[in-house]
Amino acid sequence: MKEMIKNAGILFAITLIAGLVLGLTHQVTKDTILQRLDADKKAAFFEVFADAANFTENTDFMTEDNRKALDMAGYDKESINEQWVAVDADGNPLGYVFKVTTKEGYGGDISFAVGIRNDGTVNGISILEINETAGLGMNAEKVLKPQFANKSVKSFAYTKTGAVAENEVDAISGATITTNAFVKGVNCALTYFYDVIGGGSVE
Repeated sequence: MKEMIKNAGILFAITLIAGLVLGLTHQVTKDTILQRLDADKKAAFFEVFADAANFTENTDFMTEDNRKALDMAGYDKESINEQWVAVDADGNPLGYVFKVTTKEGYGGDISFAVGIRNDGTVNGISILEINETAGLGMNAEKVLKPQFANKSVKSFAYTKTGAVAENEVDAISGATITTNAFVKGVNCALTYFYDVIGGGSVE
């Protein structure tokens, strides 16, 4: 019995020390992790709005009515988590950056930034979080991402037979689920831009 109590005490002490070390490590690295996340997001914003001097956040954009509008448009699995206004050096608005998350990825949620100019031109996207299949969905960076850049359309559609129209995106071979997730995510941002904000001049 004494031996059991002794061993239990040793095990408890080891567990306690390990917990304290993990807690201390978390506290020490927490700020660094947050700073890194902020830096990644900032880099993504400048990638989709290279001519912006700064970005100002709109924190009151997703009202209940706005959420309903996206749901009714078929984007119940997509979310616009953040809305930022891209401004030039004089503070003039150039357009918007939306942080979009879609739950339709093959490997889980996919998050990315979308830059849309005041006239409705999609500057492009910058991927923030993705966990798709290596060699398939993870090819989104090189296959899908370039296809959204500098397009003036109200919505995109993917094709498996080769894009011939401005609004068409070539699907990743063997990864149509990932392709669909990105297309719906970008279209969600465009729907919000046109139907909720009422922006753009594309017919």
